[in-house]
Parts: sequence; C-alpha cells; structure tokens
Amino acid sequence: MPQIKPVDVVIAGGGFVGLTLAKEITARTSLSVLVVERGQPRKLADYAAGMDELDYALRFRMMQNLSEETATHRHSAKAAAVPIRQYGSFNPGTGVGGAGEHWGGISYRFYPEAFRLASFLREKHGGTLPENLAVQDWGLSYEEIEPYYWRAEQMIGVGGRAGNLGGKAVDGGNVFEGPRSHEYPIPPHKQTYATTLFEKAARGLGYHPYPVPTATLSRTYTNPDGVTRTGCAYCGYCTRYGCMIGAKAQPTNLLMPLLAKRKNFELRTGCSVRRVVHQDGKATGLTYRDETGAEVFQPAQIVIVASWTLNNSRLLMLSRVGQPYDAATGKGTLGKNLTHQVSQATRVFLDKPLNAFMGAGGLGIGISDFDGKEGVDRFAGVLRGGNIRLMSTGEGPVGGFGAIPPGEVQSEWGSDWKKAALAWHDRVASISSEAEHLAYRQNYLDLDPTYKDQYGDALMRLTLDWTAHERAQGAMLGQIQGQIGKAMGGRVGPPNSRLLERYTVTQYQSTHVNGGAIMGTAPESSVVNPWLQHWQMANLWVVGGSAFPQNGSGNPTLTILALTLRAADGLIDRYLKKPGELA
Repeated sequence: MPQIKPVDVVIAGGGFVGLTLAKEITARTSLSVLVVERGQPRKLADYAAGMDELDYALRFRMMQNLSEETATHRHSAKAAAVPIRQYGSFNPGTGVGGAGEHWGGISYRFYPEAFRLASFLREKHGGTLPENLAVQDWGLSYEEIEPYYWRAEQMIGVGGRAGNLGGKAVDGGNVFEGPRSHEYPIPPHKQTYATTLFEKAARGLGYHPYPVPTATLSRTYTNPDGVTRTGCAYCGYCTRYGCMIGAKAQPTNLLMPLLAKRKNFELRTGCSVRRVVHQDGKATGLTYRDETGAEVFQPAQIVIVASWTLNNSRLLMLSRVGQPYDAATGKGTLGKNLTHQVSQATRVFLDKPLNAFMGAGGLGIGISDFDGKEGVDRFAGVLRGGNIRLMSTGEGPVGGFGAIPPGEVQSEWGSDWKKAALAWHDRVASISSEAEHLAYRQNYLDLDPTYKDQYGDALMRLTLDWTAHERAQGAMLGQIQGQIGKAMGGRVGPPNSRLLERYTVTQYQSTHVNGGAIMGTAPESSVVNPWLQHWQMANLWVVGGSAFPQNGSGNPTLTILALTLRAADGLIDRYLKKPGELA
C-alpha cells in the first residue's frame, strides 16, 4: 500500500462539518489540512443548468449510490435485516458539500432542556419513565452552546424573528425558544397566501406563530468571513436541489471560496475512506480507495471523522475503534442511541390556487405550542412534542400530482380521478411536523454479518422501530394539524398515521438520523467527550450528528454546525496548546 506525504490534519468527509472544520483550522493555524471526499466536486454552474424534478427529487441525482453502499434495517434484534435497495426514509448525499448542498435550509435551535434531557425527564416524571428509555445528557448546556449557535447563524445567514431576546418574550417570534443573545442576522422571508392563512388560523386558536428560521436568504447578505450571497429568487427548488444562484447556504458557496485560496488546504475527491489507522492508543492516519481503486494510506498527526451519521459510526466500527454496543447487556457505547425523528403530516385542500411552485426552502410559518415540553401534559403518554409548520412550496408538479380530498372520487384511477386531480392541483397545502425522537436501548447500530459493500466491508445495520410514545406523539400532532387546517377554512385530509405503525425505510421521513457515536461526560456512557474528541484517542475527533445522544424536534443542521465550531475551538485553542484529553 502506498504511503504519501504526511499532513498535520486529515478530515474524512467534505460536507458542512468537514469543510467548516477545515475553514477554522486553516484560518487560525499554519497546520496543513487535507479533506478526503468520496464524491466529486460541485460548483454553482452545476445547478444553473436547470432544475429537473424527475432527475433530482425523484431519481435522487445528488445522493449516495445504493448499489455501491447502503445500509440494512430490521425492527428488532430477533428479526432478519434486509438491505435498503431504494431511497425512502432518508437521503444521504455525496460529493463536495454532502447533504449541505441539497438541504432545505431550515435552521432551528434545540431547546435548553434538550441538552440535559435525561435529568429534565427524571426531575419531571421520576420513576414513571419507560424502563427501556436511554436518553442521556449531552455534557454541555444551552448556555455553553448558545454563542456557537450565533456564530453558525451568522456564517450561514439565518433569517428569522427572535422570540426570546435575553430572556424577554417577543411576540411574532418563537416565544418558547431558549434565550438568544442577538436578533437573527437577517429578517425572515415575505410570506405566501398559504402561510398567511396558517398564521391567521393559528393565532386565532390562541397559538404563537412565527416565521420558520431559514438559511435561504431573504436579501443579499455578507457573513463575518466576507462571503456575499444574493437574496432568494423564490424558484421553489431547494430541498434535494443545489441552489442555482447561491442564495441557499451551501458548503460550495460558503466554505470552498475561502478554502480554495488557502495554501495549507487540500481537497481530494473520488476517495472512499475505509479505515482509521491507529497504534498504541493514537490515530496515525486514514486509508482510502482512490479513483483508480488503489488503496492509499494517508498519515496525519490529527484525524477527524466528519461524515454523515451512519458513515461516522460505521468507519469507527470497521476500524475497531471503541467498544461496540450490546443491546442485550447494555455494555459498550459505539452504535448506541440511534434516533431519527417522528414525522406527521396533514393535507389541507383550499379554495384557490396557492402558487406552490414559488417559494423558498424554509419559507413557512410554524408554531411550537406543542414542541419540546410545551403543551404535552394534556396528552396521555406524550413526554416530548414537536414543531408544527406549513411551508411555502409544494411537493413538485410530478411528485405532488394526484392529491385529492377524501371522498372526492370513488377510485384512484380513471377519468374522474384525472379530472379531480387537475382541479385540485395547486390547491393543496401540507401541515407537517417533526417531533423529538427519544433514545431507547433497543434502537442501535452495528455491522451487518451478511451484507457487504462494493469493497467487501460489512454494511451498517439499523435496528430501529417506533414505540407507543412515537405513536402518541403522532396522534397529538395530527390532532392539532387538523384543528388548524379547519380554522384555515380548508377541507382536511386524515393524518398519515400509518407511517408510525412500524418504522419503515420505504417512505421519506427526513435525513435527520442521529446517534451511534454519542457525546457525554464519561467514556462508560459515550464515545466522545463534550468537545467531540474520542475518549480513547486524544488525537481523534468524531464530529457530526452521530454525537447526538437523542434527537431534537428541529432540523439538526444548525446544532451540528454549532457543535462543529465548538469542536474547532477545543482543538485549536486547547488541544494544540496542550495535547491530550480535554477534560
């Protein structure tokens, strides 16, 4: 195996996390930084060629190739796992920028109690909590992460309206959020007909609507790094697409312009990382397969694993770094606390066209009156809630065609169905929710003993199913969604309750899969410390959604970026000055 010139820092993964870390390290130190990415480069011109719904949204042009590497799923340890052959529940990206190129831009903060959830639930519910609950405190507080939230919001240009400035509630924002030190960097987007109907209906019901915070710019903005992006053109092509004008925050328009000018930065694409190499309790580099298929060893003084959740955990398992979690005994940490998010949606059929072909990723109105700890006590069996929101854009003319009010036609085919589908096209809005997913002992990750990838390595296996709590969350959210839909004056379809009967990999629920290499205050219960430094190897860092002990209700990207910036500070300001474990 060829060995090439050593670098100071090697980073596995060229998405938001890896490139943000590279930006910080190369700007603040003279260290040489290499980012290794298995996908190909991306640039603005790639997206300006046109937005094809069939190609991007339905055939998943920007996603990982499942014929080369996928994952397997089973509902319990007693069941047989099967490979995920088609995209359904989640859509992992590939290429420079990763999922940060095709995300929707929604940028929530998690609630203060979410970072000490185990303590919070014990204080509130005592011994009545489910026995199999595995929630943990994160090892840092909201107060500690709040400055990093602000740095991340400035970096990506989040637009919104504060609901809690320095502890003072502000009407028109999310009054249930944690205290903010600053107003959002830019104002929210102008609203659409459908979102204004939602806002009016929610307020009339006594709720507290606010603009959904988003990193799709409402106006031209220059961030603290000096990167300027133009305001949104409201084309509606955001989620699963790269932004053709650069209005949406993406690694290729935020980070690569800076990194491309730095002499101590290098990006290698077409390189699939296979192992973290280590000896005597120290990481010594990475091995990867290059574009020719050759296996290469890249030596480095500091190794950072910074890819998507499942890939982070899988790389550690294949590298035999850490003790794999055993659900039967509860021993081990690597692979524990696999979480997703609890999704629920209700369609509302309205009296006039919505122009849903126009809008922006994250342009919407939401409420948090049943989010986190708020409003859940009156619903039996619900410990934590979720946000409820109506977004500006629809599902697309192809994927969204055929939505018809219940009872409108006798069957889902034929001339009557076509006539009704055309009549109701662009008159359908969806009220959707994402709720917190608690961690359970029986939901975890490990290596599949049967199925392998194109290189012969074991696939990641998900053991994951819903419990009565997730079904209770979905019922609560569906009830509120229907209430708001009726107040909007629309005909309301039933909530998608079948989605929560059993966990399914066949229907999209969000790419917000987290856990597996979780953070905490002790190596007995976590893989990394609160700085995201590996407990067993001081020069190994594992950064990304894999560190979440459980999942919050909001989209996780902003929290991932805040943790990334904090990890960069820990590495640069503490570890480099005094190498060793950061207590």
